[in-house]
Amino acid sequence: MSPHKNLLISAIALALSPAALVHAQDTPEATDSDDAKRFDTIMVTATKREQDIRDVPLALTAFTADTMLRQGVTDLTDVGKFVPNMNVTGFSAGHTASVNPFIRGIGMQDHLITTDPGVAVYVDGVYLGRQVGQNWSLANIERVEVLRGPQGTLYGRNSIGGAINIITAQPDDEFKGKFSATVGTRGRYNGDFYVNGALSDTLAASFTGAYTRRGGIGEFLNVDADRDVGENRDFSGRLALKWQPTEDFSLLVAVDGNDGEGGLRPYTTLIDEVPNGALFQAGFRNSDVSENPFDNNTGQLDRTETSNSAYGVAVTAEYAFDENLGAKLIFSDRHSEYSAGLDDDSLFANQLVFPEVGEADQTSVELQVNGDYGFWDFVGGLYYFTEDGFGRQDDTVFLGFPGNDLLVQDMNSKAIFGNVGFNINERLRLSGGLRYTEDEKEAGFNINDSLIDARAERDWSELSWEVAAAYRLSDTMSTYATIQNGYQSGQFPPRPFCLFGFLDFDQPGNVSTPNCFEANDNVTAINYEVGLKGNPLSNLSMSLAVFYTDYSDLPYQVSTTREGGFDTRNIIVDQQSFGIEWESSWWLTNEFALHGSAGYIDVDVDDPEAVAPLTPKWTASLSPEYLYRLNNGGDLQFRADWSYRGDMYGEPSSDPGRFTEIEGRSLLNFNVTYTPPDADWNLSLYGTNVTDKRYDNARLNTGDYILVILSNDASEFGVRFTKFFGN
Repeated sequence: MSPHKNLLISAIALALSPAALVHAQDTPEATDSDDAKRFDTIMVTATKREQDIRDVPLALTAFTADTMLRQGVTDLTDVGKFVPNMNVTGFSAGHTASVNPFIRGIGMQDHLITTDPGVAVYVDGVYLGRQVGQNWSLANIERVEVLRGPQGTLYGRNSIGGAINIITAQPDDEFKGKFSATVGTRGRYNGDFYVNGALSDTLAASFTGAYTRRGGIGEFLNVDADRDVGENRDFSGRLALKWQPTEDFSLLVAVDGNDGEGGLRPYTTLIDEVPNGALFQAGFRNSDVSENPFDNNTGQLDRTETSNSAYGVAVTAEYAFDENLGAKLIFSDRHSEYSAGLDDDSLFANQLVFPEVGEADQTSVELQVNGDYGFWDFVGGLYYFTEDGFGRQDDTVFLGFPGNDLLVQDMNSKAIFGNVGFNINERLRLSGGLRYTEDEKEAGFNINDSLIDARAERDWSELSWEVAAAYRLSDTMSTYATIQNGYQSGQFPPRPFCLFGFLDFDQPGNVSTPNCFEANDNVTAINYEVGLKGNPLSNLSMSLAVFYTDYSDLPYQVSTTREGGFDTRNIIVDQQSFGIEWESSWWLTNEFALHGSAGYIDVDVDDPEAVAPLTPKWTASLSPEYLYRLNNGGDLQFRADWSYRGDMYGEPSSDPGRFTEIEGRSLLNFNVTYTPPDADWNLSLYGTNVTDKRYDNARLNTGDYILVILSNDASEFGVRFTKFFGN
């Protein structure tokens, strides 16, 4: 057993020991001073029941709407800059609208239909299965919750690294709204609005609309493209209706959609670093790609643009049988599609071109039953999820040879779950849960119009569990100890071009696939964690978490050139992670505060040639905030946000030349907001990435070249006007 694991088990035992509890009971109560009231109680629904964030026995970061506005957080990529041991990147066939979150060393770089993320994203309780198009505009979002560590009991499959909850404001009978407009450098034009009110005594509605536009970060030098490199534009909207004919029953119907277009994400190709690669052998060099890596030398006009769209409906019915017992039914149906692709070599020559389109349809149903009987409570239910989709590459060119391929998958998932909590006394709460999941997948891969047609299917099942204890040290402080279990079903390889190596040319369409188009076994995780959170001082809010997580049969996706062509294959590893996380807000005066976070993680992989991808050992952020009160009764609010992500690897393989290593980066934002006295509007001056730090998002060593996915981030300065109306 590792020393990290021994340390965590000892800490959990100490936290739960009678001596520790007696000592905790002797802790003085925090004083109820006026200063302490600056920390509003944050209620979250991370455990599918409303709780004070201090009582939730897991590492959890919550962003309120007001915090996101002051911090300049507009999408999930921004969220990833300020959560310890979290890193959010984007790749997905050159798309600018994708989001790939990594939490505590777990995530997924890929986007094809046979891949599943390790961090689950939910919107109002609805799981989003695909990464492309998930970089949601967070305008008019009530709250974002980031849960760190495996969440296998309440959230189920694909949450072995954590989960992200996006919570929107439900319609009510209060007339209110907001309008915001932003103009800035890099061709920034944003506009969004939100309006809410009653349509009748029993019916309320809200509507949100947003338009986002940002110019590019580079140019296409050899073709007359309509868009620049990294340019994006997105329309989105959401209509919600809530019918509540009685106090016991409510029905919420929400319809949302978005439509986005953009220029290909910035990237470049390094050729000289792989002298044995096919491009180098063919006579190409680094000098053949654009001198500025944020420009692009492609000669393929159809590879300069990307698009994505998604739409869906969600229906949530809630019924209270009595004051103690209630039920909730969540139904959702969603469709998403995208077009993208890369000209991998970044050359005018037509050597490595991969146009791509993809679609996915998903339906989910969740039935929850919740009960609260004073000293004990529970939440349980049934869950069903189905998804079918495809990814198609037509007219591909691999080293000058044309081809095409089609990857399809149908999957079904069923689960039953339950979690029970007991309040032993006013301070101590114990809880535990179980979830049983069955998954089925059927996948197929077709190359060159059935020259190779491989099909396979497999099913998995797993029982996930967790136990936790939370103890109130005082009215403002609590501690917890948790052992969590997580699960992810196996996955089929997304690019099994190794099938060429087993092709029988005498019988086209027949192929043996030993260890090639086969799914891996279940991925399981067990997390040991202790934490401390609350207000130790009247002017200090903090949370501290120490964890050790053991992952078994974890698939690492490694891209390489093998006999028969480019191949993305799964390397199965065991991984252990030990880490510490800190978050705090310290009000030095009533006007001046320091917000900060820090994370450390040490990841050990049993394969000596593998590393945890996109996982920096150190993460940190610091945000000073100052409120200056003007003589006229208005105020100026100043805020700066610094975030740091340390060195990391861009893919799971640490190649001998260290070509996939990514340097750490520090980013700096600022925001100054003026609010007039007794006004219903404010005006902000902002700057993001003010030092214009250019950095890599990912690096892939294919064996023929190094593919470097660049950030679509650059300095931006602008003004934002916001007006509130209604009550």
